[in-house]
Amino acid sequence: MSWTEHPIHFLDFEGSRASGVLEYGVAVLRGGIIVETQTRICGATGRVTEADAAVHGLREPDVAAAPPFADEWDRFADLRERGPFAAHYAGVENALLKAAWPYPRTSPDFARPGETVIEWGPWIDTAALYRQLYPTVGTGRLDALVAAAGAQEELDALAARHCPPARRRYHAALYDALAGALLLAVLGRDPAVAVLSLPQLLALSAMDPERRDDLLQRELF
Repeated sequence: MSWTEHPIHFLDFEGSRASGVLEYGVAVLRGGIIVETQTRICGATGRVTEADAAVHGLREPDVAAAPPFADEWDRFADLRERGPFAAHYAGVENALLKAAWPYPRTSPDFARPGETVIEWGPWIDTAALYRQLYPTVGTGRLDALVAAAGAQEELDALAARHCPPARRRYHAALYDALAGALLLAVLGRDPAVAVLSLPQLLALSAMDPERRDDLLQRELF
């Protein structure tokens, strides 16, 4: 079965280990289209620095009245049970999730069909995928990859439908989640990539070469 037939939950968080997650965005991709989105502002669990605020545009008064990200446990545990997580440079999102909740519930191991795991991963990582599949692009920046894929106009149309008006820009959680999900959708339009299985795509996303080889070998045998 092609990976495109599975629901994939593309995540983006704005915030840091110091402030906690200040905003989350979820874009669910299935069959090459966005079928669901979720986003909200979250209360800070620590100091929001000016340096961080200059990037994501969220300051302490903007998040002061919002419930904390920790209230979202059921939402993210449920998503993990339904399909794999994806992110652009997934190590960042994985670290912020683990800072809130070290482990999910027992969930399917989508890299090894039929098995279970108590981990937020393995992740689909668009930065790793584009670096391996399209090395001539020469950059891992989300905005540059969207431009190189010719997908900026499509992204802005999606943002107009799904994002809050003040958050239709890069470094806003749902906008970035939509950008990453769109990069995955573009990969799915390439016949050579669309035929890959979900375990193969997860293997190509693995940053550790030994883990990547192990996942690929399990898929082959």
